[in-house]
Amino acid sequence: MGRALRADAERSVRAILEAAERVLAADPGASMEQIAEAAGVARTTVHRRFASRQALIDALAESAVRQLTQAIEDARPDTTPSLVALHRVTANVLRIKGAWSYALGQPADEGGGAAAGWDQLGARCLELLARARDEGLLDPAADLKWVRRVYYALIGEALHGDDRPDPDPDVLAALVVDTLLHGAGRRPGAG
Repeated sequence: MGRALRADAERSVRAILEAAERVLAADPGASMEQIAEAAGVARTTVHRRFASRQALIDALAESAVRQLTQAIEDARPDTTPSLVALHRVTANVLRIKGAWSYALGQPADEGGGAAAGWDQLGARCLELLARARDEGLLDPAADLKWVRRVYYALIGEALHGDDRPDPDPDVLAALVVDTLLHGAGRRPGAG
């Protein structure tokens, strides 16, 4: 989909991608026909926009990574204090990852748009963690690549390990950031 689409075609593609996320999250083996039905479009419309099921899944992953990138930039990680930015980024990531769990859970195709997006997101995360270290939130000797892995794991647990029916991303973000920065050990001065 290199050239710009008309507004109605863009709406159609967006409806297909949103339906694909819902349908494939419920049934990863769902057919293009099931996705078309859920999107409220003809099967031929899906095939006209996406040459194959894999092309649809690749487009779904690229779209979700773009949304994740935008959610991170919306948190203004370069211009807000690192603690505020870390909380905002985490809450925004939890919102997007919760809504696009199927698409964001797919392995990135080497050389594809989603893989490049994931690489950029990883670099942005390291930049934010470096700011947090420079502002004294993290130990000066902290291995930032390890901290990033722990941060990602905490986000994963927040998404999949919480049994509340509708967990608030802001509450979960506070838990993730607090655990990342302070761990689970006793705090000085705690009784």
